[in-house]
Amino acid sequence: MAEQAVQPSNRAAALREADATRRLRQGLGLFLAALLCFACYDAFAKHMLARYPATVMNLSRYTAIGVLALWVMHRHGDWSALRWGRLRSGKLLLLLRSLMLAIVATCFMTALATMPLAEATAIYFTAPLIMVALSPWLLGERVGRVQWVAVLLGFAGMLLIVRPGNALPLAGTVLMAISAVCYALFQVLTRKLSGLVPTAVQFAYMALFCLVITNLPALFHPITEWPDAPQLALLLAGGFVSGGAQLLLLQAFQRASASTLAPMNYVQLLLAVLISTFWFQRPPDSLALYGMLMISAAGVYLAWPRRQKYPAHQASRHDI
Repeated sequence: MAEQAVQPSNRAAALREADATRRLRQGLGLFLAALLCFACYDAFAKHMLARYPATVMNLSRYTAIGVLALWVMHRHGDWSALRWGRLRSGKLLLLLRSLMLAIVATCFMTALATMPLAEATAIYFTAPLIMVALSPWLLGERVGRVQWVAVLLGFAGMLLIVRPGNALPLAGTVLMAISAVCYALFQVLTRKLSGLVPTAVQFAYMALFCLVITNLPALFHPITEWPDAPQLALLLAGGFVSGGAQLLLLQAFQRASASTLAPMNYVQLLLAVLISTFWFQRPPDSLALYGMLMISAAGVYLAWPRRQKYPAHQASRHDI
């Protein structure tokens, strides 16, 4: 009798293990697909910015993401959750989070118009390192000596990229650095909002804020050339690719833990280097490549599950 009772228990454990393995593989596949979509959209945006200003790119992008946000809220089923009065807590954090991401989108797209894709992406990927540096003061988390060394290593890598003589435009470099800092603050606020506001509501507020704020520069620099219908359709399609990538990430995080997926984020940096080299004919020089390797090594070390001393939340841009 005891032996018969053990067999069903072993079978159930084996089924649970097989299901966990299947979900992990699905999560990894979805995550890689999302990173590919993000890299492709960045390359697409870089290409289109040669003709249209950043405001046109952000308008098309967040119009598409706004449509996706409506679909997400429809699936959420509770439209009243969007009402300001329904939000019992985290209101100020929700506004600040949306504002930080809108600043990120504005600075990133504006900088990308003049920055090489690989170098721009590398500077942006210092955001997780900045978040770790800020976490003792903003989150009350302890950062060990080895973690500080990794942060300094990543910042040293960024200095190799933006060093004098690398011919990077000053304005674009500053805007990309601002984008990285604001994205680090966005990550901190996302952590603070965890459990306070539903993800669907955060996504909807983000889409609205970014749609409005990223187009404020048009008040000072009016758009002189609007895309025709085929070009507009192409820009909106690109926006749906970007928004679809965010939804893929949400699905990936439902199947695999953030600590498992976080080290894979730097695949996107590798893709950016390849795209910059073979599409735009702008390969980074050797010192810049060393800097990118240092940033990637520091970020992967900080995100590696067995090394990690704090919850992983890398710069995957899953809420942009």
